[in-house]
Amino acid sequence: MRIKDILSPESMIMELKATNKEDAIKEMADLEVATDIVNDEDAFIKSIWDRENESTTGIGGGIAMPHARNKSINKARVLFAKSKEGIDYNSLDGQPVHLFFMITAPAGADNTHLQALAKLSGLLIDPDLVEKLKATKTPEEVIDLFEKAEAKKDEEDKKAAEAKKVKEAAKAEGKADDDDNKPLIVGVTACINGIAHTYMAQEALIKEGKKRGIEVRIETNGSEGVKDKLTPDEIKRAKGVIIASDKKVDMPRFDGKPLVNHPVVDGINKPGKLIDDIMDGKADVYHASAADKSEESSNTEKPGVWAGIYKNLMNGISHMLPFVIGGGILMAISFIVENYGGGAKSPAFIFLNNAGNLAFAFMVPVLAAYIAESIGDLPALMPGFVGGYMASIVNGQFQVNVQAHATSPAGFLGGIAAGFIAGYLMVGLKKLFANLPHSIEGMKPMLFYPILGLLFIAAIMFYIINPIFSGINFAITHFLNSMGTGNLVLLTTILAGMMSIDMGGPFNKAAYVFASGAFANDPHSTTAAILMAAVMVGGMVPPFATAIGTTFFKNKYTQEERRAGVSNWVLGFSFITEGAIPFAAADPGRVIPSCIIGSAVGGALVGLWHVGVPAPHGGLWVSPLAGNIGGPMHILYYFLATIIGSIVAGLIMSFWKKNVKEDPNE
Repeated sequence: MRIKDILSPESMIMELKATNKEDAIKEMADLEVATDIVNDEDAFIKSIWDRENESTTGIGGGIAMPHARNKSINKARVLFAKSKEGIDYNSLDGQPVHLFFMITAPAGADNTHLQALAKLSGLLIDPDLVEKLKATKTPEEVIDLFEKAEAKKDEEDKKAAEAKKVKEAAKAEGKADDDDNKPLIVGVTACINGIAHTYMAQEALIKEGKKRGIEVRIETNGSEGVKDKLTPDEIKRAKGVIIASDKKVDMPRFDGKPLVNHPVVDGINKPGKLIDDIMDGKADVYHASAADKSEESSNTEKPGVWAGIYKNLMNGISHMLPFVIGGGILMAISFIVENYGGGAKSPAFIFLNNAGNLAFAFMVPVLAAYIAESIGDLPALMPGFVGGYMASIVNGQFQVNVQAHATSPAGFLGGIAAGFIAGYLMVGLKKLFANLPHSIEGMKPMLFYPILGLLFIAAIMFYIINPIFSGINFAITHFLNSMGTGNLVLLTTILAGMMSIDMGGPFNKAAYVFASGAFANDPHSTTAAILMAAVMVGGMVPPFATAIGTTFFKNKYTQEERRAGVSNWVLGFSFITEGAIPFAAADPGRVIPSCIIGSAVGGALVGLWHVGVPAPHGGLWVSPLAGNIGGPMHILYYFLATIIGSIVAGLIMSFWKKNVKEDPNE
């Protein structure tokens, strides 16, 4: 699609009547409605203002680019408007705006429209084009200027592509290339809607790099998704990294590189400064946290199978955890009320228990939905949600397990299976319908995907997954509930030790998910409560161990570590294992083994003493719940298991470490 296809004389205002920002947006929106670009003016104007409230689209240089993408829009279009006197638009440079480009994209806009919008946005970096646009008098002149600019850009892109092929061929033959001697800067540009600013920032940074004799490679994360993805080799070779983004970017791959992080508009208006900050050594070196490193980010073009499975599973778990924690804690509090404040018929118990149960009811459906969404994007969300819900019920009974105490739902494991099946099912449907005529493209997300996705996942769950996994789920639950003391101690020791292996990474998550899954299947199970206590003790030991070490062995820790150690008393009490990550990252060879041993000792004591805590989170704050399982003395045992494990880890770690050179009293 060419730029002229998203420009139209009927969508141009060669002299705005408005004199302020509010009236200008209203005047342009009125024309959008009159030309049938927009079907709901109020909703459209609201979306424009929502974007303006995030950050002004007055990018400076006399240009504003208000934009929206939603279902109140019928067509992809760029409305062009001029103001000879200029309008105060709260622009970034404080100057009045003379040229307006109101960009609209329907919710189901295809890539051809989005590419044209991106190309138009990139052209506006050229100051000569901007000055010529200010001088235009007719819509035809505007379109002609853009057609000429687009043709010039296409020719430049063609030459660049040919040069790249020549360069790659030369490299394949082992020949040196002049560009290899140029400094390389890589970066990422992204904005909230990903329609305009993303590509303008990319264009501005690349052009500014050429002026300085610097090669600049920019990855964009716009409405089409990630384009021009940076390779590990480019990142490794780069002198530094520029992030010009208003949304989350995959950061761990830039670990150890000088990096500047700015809003996307700075990539448009201050490309020279961002590049100079890298070249002059003013950029700070970026260090990814240990937790970030443990997650498999998209830093390879072809991630391994297990890496992809882990990423998709973690997406489901991260969305599920608020339901587990919120629902589990309220249910746990209700048990305290039941025992100490009025019994099972008290209004407080009924209210808290029901609220917790309702949150738990969404746990498996949300888990499955967001696993599916991670694999198959938004169209997979609904089939995943329904598949997860079906895993929570017994075939033919529309009651959620935690409310009905059903004996054979597919449960937590069935929900995981439902998520992966729904996700890959949607991937298959997308491939199946990839070559449909363009005229019915919009029917896919609105008709084909939801109907066929629901039909297939319902059939698969009802006839295959539920019968198989209900048996597996029942067998696991029966096994856990029938475990003897010896086997239980072994299991709690392993689970608690795993919590310290990577302190938030795959091993930690696997242990927590196993325990919380058992708890979700049967919140009234004593064994499940013991497993929850074990993983909490195992997760509390690392921050407590580092707090103990920095308090009583100051000569073994740096001043920065001693400061962090103070906060770890509170983090440990609250079951926030991540407080120990800086210590583990700085000295993994001593810190991690010490914490694993201490956590395993604490977990073994939990299993030996049968300490159970019927809550999925909370650390020592939920210690009164231990009394619900084994009586008042078990509250003390819960504390003792944590304290003993922490002291063991703290002593091993501190005796093992060498004295630091700096003065511990400074």
